[in-house]
Amino acid sequence: MSNLLVRVHARTLLADGVLGFEFRAQDGQSLPPFTAGAHVDVWASERLVRQYSLCNDPAETDRYQIAVQRSAVSRGGSIAMHEKIQTGALLRISAPRNLFELQPAQHSLLVAGGIGVTPLLAMAHSLHRLGVSFELHYAGRERRRMAFVDLLQASEFAERVRVYSDESGARLDAEALLATQPRGTHLYVCGPAGFMDMLLDTARRLNWPERQLHREFFAGTTPTINPDDEGFEIQIASSGLRCRVEPGQRVIDVLATHGVEVPVSCESGVCGTCLTTVLEGEPDHRDSYLTDEEKRDSRQFTPCCSRARSPVLVLDL
Repeated sequence: MSNLLVRVHARTLLADGVLGFEFRAQDGQSLPPFTAGAHVDVWASERLVRQYSLCNDPAETDRYQIAVQRSAVSRGGSIAMHEKIQTGALLRISAPRNLFELQPAQHSLLVAGGIGVTPLLAMAHSLHRLGVSFELHYAGRERRRMAFVDLLQASEFAERVRVYSDESGARLDAEALLATQPRGTHLYVCGPAGFMDMLLDTARRLNWPERQLHREFFAGTTPTINPDDEGFEIQIASSGLRCRVEPGQRVIDVLATHGVEVPVSCESGVCGTCLTTVLEGEPDHRDSYLTDEEKRDSRQFTPCCSRARSPVLVLDL
C-alpha cells in the first residue's frame, strides 16, 4: 500500500493532554477516501510508526483529522507527536485502512472510553449523514481530559449523544444500556482494554450474538510474555538461514540480528504490517489482526508478537 506525504495544516489542543492534528495534501488536492473506523499509520520519525484513527467526517475529502493523547507509558509515539510535530511539518502517512468497519444494521450503539471516541466520532458523522439510527455514549474520568465533548454537544446529532464523567457523578451503566437496546443492534466499543472487555462481557452475558459485537484494538499494547514459553527455530526459505528464538525474544528482533528486516508498524499484532507467510510449522498466534479462521489455517502469522507451537517455523522470506 502506497504512502502519502501530507502537511500538518493545524495543531489544536482538544483537551488536557490531547492534541488534534489536521493533515492536508501538499498540493491542496483531495486525499484518498476513507470509511468510518479507518486509521492511518503516521511516521513520527523515520523508525517510529504509530496508528491513529481518523475522526473527521469521511465525507470530507480535503483533510484527515486525528487526535493524540499524551501517554505516561508512551513507547515514544505520543511524546514525539506532542513535542516534535508542529504546524507546517511534512509527515509520511499510510493510506487509510479499516479494521473496524460499520456493518449494516437498523440501529448502532457506539460506546467510547476516553480517547477511544476518535473512530466513533467518524462513525457518528457517517450514520447521521446516512440517516441511520444510532446513539453515542462517551465515558471518561474528567471532562477536561475528554476531547470533542463540546463538538459533540453542538453537533446536529447532539440528541443522540450522552456524556459520562466520574466527576459529574454520571456513570455509564453498561448492563442497563445493553439490556434496553433494540433487537439486532450492533455494538461498537473503543477505549482502554478493560473498558472494552467489560462492555463485551456484559453483552455476551445478555446473549448478544458475537456477530453484532465490534471492538477497536489500540496499537501500542505490549504483547504479554508467557514465562512458560519455549524456544523454537525460524528458517528462512529463500536462504536456508536458521536461527533460534529464545523465550522472551521476538521473532522480528532475532531476524533483524541476522540481517533479515521485516516491515513493522504497531509491533503489537494489531495492524498486519509484518504479516508473513508460513510454509511449514504451526504458529502460536498472539495477534489481534488475523481472524479466528485465518489463525486456524496457520498460513500466516505476525512475527512482531506471535511465536511457534512447533519446533520450527519455515517462513516465506
